[in-house]
Amino acid sequence: MADVLTFTDRGIYCPAADIHIDPWRPVDRALITHGHADHARPGMGRYLCTEGSAPVMRHRLGEIDVETVRYGERVTIGGATFSFHPAGHVPGSAQIRVEVGGEVWVVSGDYKTVGDGLSEPFEPVRCHAFITECTFGLPVFTWTALPALRAQINDWWRANAAEGRACILGAYSLGKAQRLLHDLDPEIGPILTHGAVENTNAVLREQGLALPETIRVEPETRGKDHPGAMVIAPPSALGSAWARRFPNSSTGFASGWMALRGVRRRRAADRGFIVSDHADWPGLNAAIAETGAERIFVTHGYTSIFRRWLEEQGYDAKIVETDYEGESLDDAGDQEAA
Repeated sequence: MADVLTFTDRGIYCPAADIHIDPWRPVDRALITHGHADHARPGMGRYLCTEGSAPVMRHRLGEIDVETVRYGERVTIGGATFSFHPAGHVPGSAQIRVEVGGEVWVVSGDYKTVGDGLSEPFEPVRCHAFITECTFGLPVFTWTALPALRAQINDWWRANAAEGRACILGAYSLGKAQRLLHDLDPEIGPILTHGAVENTNAVLREQGLALPETIRVEPETRGKDHPGAMVIAPPSALGSAWARRFPNSSTGFASGWMALRGVRRRRAADRGFIVSDHADWPGLNAAIAETGAERIFVTHGYTSIFRRWLEEQGYDAKIVETDYEGESLDDAGDQEAA
């Protein structure tokens, strides 16, 4: 029996439906797991995604031909049946289940298994083959529990605000920025946002996501007018001319990479917070086990190490080369103009 999915120079392909999943080159029809730029790219003839992903895709890609489905809704295309299931990565993100002739494969896209109070919680999907990211596929990567993370960030902000200093916290404009905003204590001071973050906030607020009140940073904005502020900005803004409007500020970086020694120093940040919208080591292993799959395809991350580990656990594991970027220390995968 032929494989349900194959791997081509355009992306993951389903021959039974003549359709691609998260392709990185233009194709006629694309199923999209979520709105980050390395998974939802311009130039596709038609798009299919969840109801929650479509607004941010339209915001980022402009006028596109996009259809939407609800989580769990089954759609038959050619000889394949597809359904989208929560990935827990960012609001609207999905794993895509593909069934052909009774065989089930799942493309996870990007995912995380711990709840963040904002994204739809990850839902394990039983399958025969599972295509998984392994951005953080090393045992050193274990995320800070949400209550402790919330306390760390708010305590850092509170201490700086008491001295009249602003905090500038670097985070992806789609997903991580909103989950950090969701956990800030607005009683500490004003919350300001970079234009790229605020643009995304507006899209998600329209979808009903509850976020605290924020002030968009405009060209005329000066830090002296907002003493003790928390400023949420994309990673590329840290240390830039944009950030210099907040003199004597403390900088922080929110990333899974903060689990590695020396990364915070290389980013020239005062504080590092260990948090990601991708699965950590325990999350990857738990997610894979819950699928019941025997065949595992690993992509974008520590692929060689993680494949070896999976083989030692008894899985039939292979590496798949893709153009997905996972979580970087800049804005790759999350590109948007302010």
